[in-house]
Amino acid sequence: MDECLADKKILELKLNLLKRINKIWQWLNRPDHEKLAQILSTALICLSLLGMLLIIKDSSLGAANTSASGQSRSGVVLAALPAVSAHTGSASQAGPPVILLEGGITRLTQLHTILPDPARFQITQYTVQPGDTIFDIAKKFNLKPSTLLWGNLTKLGDNPEMITPNQVLNILPVDGVYYQWQAGDGLNGVAKGLGVKPEDIVNFPGNHLDAQTIGNYSNPNIKVGTWLIVPGGSRNFITWSAPTISRFSPGSARLYGPGACSKPVDGAVGTGTFTFPTVDHWLSGYDYTPEANHPAVDFAGTLGNAIYAADNGVVVYAGWNDWGYGNVTVIDHGNGFQTLYGHQSQIRVQCGESVYKGDLIGNMGSTGNSSGPHLHFEMWYDGDHVNPHNYLAILPGSG
Repeated sequence: MDECLADKKILELKLNLLKRINKIWQWLNRPDHEKLAQILSTALICLSLLGMLLIIKDSSLGAANTSASGQSRSGVVLAALPAVSAHTGSASQAGPPVILLEGGITRLTQLHTILPDPARFQITQYTVQPGDTIFDIAKKFNLKPSTLLWGNLTKLGDNPEMITPNQVLNILPVDGVYYQWQAGDGLNGVAKGLGVKPEDIVNFPGNHLDAQTIGNYSNPNIKVGTWLIVPGGSRNFITWSAPTISRFSPGSARLYGPGACSKPVDGAVGTGTFTFPTVDHWLSGYDYTPEANHPAVDFAGTLGNAIYAADNGVVVYAGWNDWGYGNVTVIDHGNGFQTLYGHQSQIRVQCGESVYKGDLIGNMGSTGNSSGPHLHFEMWYDGDHVNPHNYLAILPGSG
């Protein structure tokens, strides 16, 4: 009988404590008590913890007193109290319910464990699939397109249009450059040329270099021919595009192939406005992306589609380009602008000829380094590449 009275007394104390906490909680959440709530939130949390400790202590005293059904006479189940924001004093969403039992506090079990992806330090390889571009592949591995080029110089030669199906590419673990160590190289010079610190190269785990035995940075213990990952590195691209070719000195383009013109010729001058250079206005997969060494747009189309002069001008290059663009026409518009039309199946103009906006100058093809029929279209102004999107309302392609 005495034990029952004691248990009843303990239960009454617990309920009174909970009622007091609830009243304090409601009082703190009144709008006019917001600032005060900020000050007292810590005290409330401490009070709640003290109450829980008392409940646990009291519950342990009556743990042996159970009913015939096996349930505790003094067990109490509580829903989780909402948390008080230290900044606003307002109630936030409660977390999983807290269950106070005779033996202590229990939380709902988390059934899933989220593990971070393991860091990757080594080169992996990827086999190019039909329809892949360096942009697609870079996205798959969360890399910049430039990293694909800088990791595959001997295979792609800094030309994004050089990838072909079944080609095996190096995939760097991080954005940067894949560099082959040369005779006479020094760490300071290589690092400076690629825009990093020597320690960035030495300390990268994938390079397997020992900082204790690397020796003098000017003549480090690195075997000639060793390939090194340079995290965060960058370098200038090899330029495959034709140079700016003036109508007054077209012979400067001889380095780029037999299509170079030899005689200076003056003629038509552009209007400064441009028409579409082909019948389809969609992109074929490569957009204007200087950071991936593609300062042009590639118009989609079918073999033999007409190619037009984008504005008036003089033809200063007409023929084969040895740098990957196949059959090329270049027009000097005489007002600072110049346009290039690459991968043609047939060229229908000749050196020195004056052409006018909308004139037929060739047909779409897939000559040179090309994965299918399209028009590689470049624009310059005063010797620098400009974005054709700024002069033509080009529509994005479907792949």
